[in-house]
Amino acid sequence: MHDPASKPPLAPSIQVSPDNPCPFLRGLVGEGFVDGGTVPLNTLSQTIANASGETGLKKTSARIQTRGVAMIANGFSHILKSWWSGAQLDALRNGPLDKHGAGSRILGIDGKVNEEEIARLASFGRSYNDPNTGMSETGLNAAEIKTFMQDNLKRAGSTARWYYPLLMKFEWPILLKIMGKGGKDKPEDRYLSVDDVRTLFNERSFPDRINQRIVSQPLLSTCALRFRWALGLAAGALAVVLAVLVAVAEFPNQVRAMLPQEGILAQLLPPPLPTLPQTNAAYWLEQNWSLKDRHWFHHASQGTATFPVPYEWFMALEQPRLRLVSQPGMLKDSAYLERFGFIPSPKSINTDTATLRQFGYANVYETTQVGDWSTRWTPAENVDGLPVGFARMTGVVDPATGRREEDKIGLTCAACHTGHIQYQGIDVRFDGGPAMTDLKKLELVTGLSIAYTVYVPFRFDRFADRVLGREASKADRKALKQKLTATMDFLLDWQTRYNDTIKHKKTWDDRRQKDTEEGFGRLDALNRIGNQVFAQDLALSGVKGFEKNLHAQDAPVSYPAIWTVPWFKFAQYDASIEQPLIRNAGEALGVTALLNLSDAYPEQRLWSSSVDIRTLGWIEDMLRGPDPFKAPDPAKGPKFGGLLSPKWPSQILGDAWRIDQTKVENGRKIYAEMCSGCHLPTIDTPAFWSSRHWEPSGDSKVLNAVTIPLKEIKTDPEQSLVLGKRVVDVPAFLKVNTSDLQKWWQCDIPTASTSPTEMVYALGLMTVVDLVAQKWMTDQNVPDAERAKLWNMARKNCLNPAPDPRYRARPLNGIWATAPYLHNGSVPSLYWLLKPQNERPQKFCMGRRDYDPVTVGFAVTNDERCKTGETQFLMTGSDGRLIQGNSVLGHSFERKEGEPKRDGVIGRIFKDDNERYDLIEYLKTL
Repeated sequence: MHDPASKPPLAPSIQVSPDNPCPFLRGLVGEGFVDGGTVPLNTLSQTIANASGETGLKKTSARIQTRGVAMIANGFSHILKSWWSGAQLDALRNGPLDKHGAGSRILGIDGKVNEEEIARLASFGRSYNDPNTGMSETGLNAAEIKTFMQDNLKRAGSTARWYYPLLMKFEWPILLKIMGKGGKDKPEDRYLSVDDVRTLFNERSFPDRINQRIVSQPLLSTCALRFRWALGLAAGALAVVLAVLVAVAEFPNQVRAMLPQEGILAQLLPPPLPTLPQTNAAYWLEQNWSLKDRHWFHHASQGTATFPVPYEWFMALEQPRLRLVSQPGMLKDSAYLERFGFIPSPKSINTDTATLRQFGYANVYETTQVGDWSTRWTPAENVDGLPVGFARMTGVVDPATGRREEDKIGLTCAACHTGHIQYQGIDVRFDGGPAMTDLKKLELVTGLSIAYTVYVPFRFDRFADRVLGREASKADRKALKQKLTATMDFLLDWQTRYNDTIKHKKTWDDRRQKDTEEGFGRLDALNRIGNQVFAQDLALSGVKGFEKNLHAQDAPVSYPAIWTVPWFKFAQYDASIEQPLIRNAGEALGVTALLNLSDAYPEQRLWSSSVDIRTLGWIEDMLRGPDPFKAPDPAKGPKFGGLLSPKWPSQILGDAWRIDQTKVENGRKIYAEMCSGCHLPTIDTPAFWSSRHWEPSGDSKVLNAVTIPLKEIKTDPEQSLVLGKRVVDVPAFLKVNTSDLQKWWQCDIPTASTSPTEMVYALGLMTVVDLVAQKWMTDQNVPDAERAKLWNMARKNCLNPAPDPRYRARPLNGIWATAPYLHNGSVPSLYWLLKPQNERPQKFCMGRRDYDPVTVGFAVTNDERCKTGETQFLMTGSDGRLIQGNSVLGHSFERKEGEPKRDGVIGRIFKDDNERYDLIEYLKTL
């Protein structure tokens, strides 16, 4: 073979093996450009790319395509040999590229040319003017070549394989591309000359213009080629890195969605968040609270440090987004936190009406306001404009050492119990309703923000400037980074320990424990509280080995509505805790109040905490209001005060929200028949206030609402089983003696545990919270009279004496504002709640979606696709098994006339949708 840069093509051409059926490769061999036997892939790919006339990236692409085809040309078993030595051109027949007579049949298996087949090829073409000579000649353009190839396949009949059309794309179309003429201005006019084809087959030679292309471009040496490849790979790698950086910076949600969600790479990117919809107007509904009380409730600290960094650090953290040019936004930005479902809040209510109206406040207070409660209490400020539910804890004292610490930032009751709905650009807000937040995503984002601050270049410097000031010394900056890194290391280590512990634990029904996605509007509060108090608080106190108390978060529930709840004997869905202070202080501990459980400090520091018992009492007072049975005018009868349920906002939202009074009257009768037995008569009727479910409690009464055994109601069992099935272990030095409950509260049923350190979660939690509350009152020197008021001694800290797990049926005032329904938030609307259980949707999306006033809740469609950032409720996993905590069954209306009562079915089937909508219309008015 000659060097094509210095030798002309050979004449006559070199003989070519009949086992090389490819006309173009036969031409390369015949002209002496390549050997007729084994040809290195570098040589073959460069030569064909040179012949193509392409340049730049297109030429590189031609080389790559040629290498790919050549590697498999001798068979798949020959790939390694081809890669190492080259393609064997005299052994192509009967290989993967041979079409066995399904092609043109111009070249026979003996290597002889069939002129009749060339004539057949010409019959598919037409006359073209040669752009070089102007003379007419027969040729085929791309469309005509396509027709020719299709006819070849048709002629082959059943012998043609499914992949032959793909092979053909690398034959005649490539010949047209390399040897074609014309088509400079109009690609469809480019044609392949039949005379050139005849010459190629018969004489194994190319037109001079093709030879010149090859001759004019010398082949690169192996060394030069490797250097070029190295440069190309380096440039490609750099391009890939830049592309990844751009993708992560500009499209993090899409990048994260493409990655395995359990993998480390996905965990390094922030979880996707819904786009914040445009809000044209906002309205807080009137609920018997003044403007000042509302704002106080939204930002009063209950003594929690939910976020793992001091307040000033949180305010200095940036969002975990990578930016190539600009800086990312701040984590504290209200618009960013609103994407987690939080509600914006003004810095102060002592501002102008325009600002108040922007936040939804001013419009509903154009009438006479009710009196203030909160002006008597410690003020709650929001100077940094954080959303509803964020509070700054000041005067912080380390419960272990007694030393003063930096201010902390935590979530308040309002973070989980303030709701809102959206409808066509209008945001309707109300206190005491279920929040539509996703706290898991907020946890992940906070941890990532800390990690990005530690590792992403320049980010820590900006953080330090905000926390310490630009003039801070290197020593102070180093110390700050060490503290921040220590926080990050603890979070990572704790998550690792959590994962390692959970994967080895079983559920009550012997399944492997696994977190159930809580998503927007749900939280597994009971298991989270247990994990915090009996595992993480011990770890933070330096007590090791109690990760064994951890439990998967697999019993998520919809945040319960809390209007009128202080008058219920049992507030929780599972009717588990009667004592209000235990209920509220336990919640504060679960939202990460500081707590000392260490024996490394003086004994009098044990059980010290940051829980603000007094503020919890104030919140309870404000929710409860005056005693309804001690009304100033007994003739008017009792009624609730404090926080009232929100009224259906038809006066705000237009025609689609107007109440149909005829339907209401029909629905009233249906409610009396089908609902009042469990949910009691409505709260505005004498029948409600005279119900036997009101029980004496001190000098007043409490409502012992109907509770239904789990076996009968058959809704998801998980939450009702948490406190009774879960077992926790505590260090012996804490001396947690559950039998003390019976002594302190004169409980009617025993509270002793069989082990001094191992106990049922319910008893352990009740005892621990009791000890924490007692310690706070002792440390604060609370007078006896105030203690009695805070404790509300008539409400005992005792187990519910009911013999089996059950759920509480609360009065339905404000039910319209509590979607999705059932305790676990598994039914998207009232309409679906009233349908037979097996017809309910088993999956739907939650996030920033519009409310549906017709079905009352969220309108869902079959197989709806969640928008970016929304979370999907799923009843079953990919394995077809029920996801723990996510059953949509139970509380079903499906019993037909004459059928016996059965578990999970609480009422007759509705006659039709009209009857369902009559009841729904009535429920809107409650």
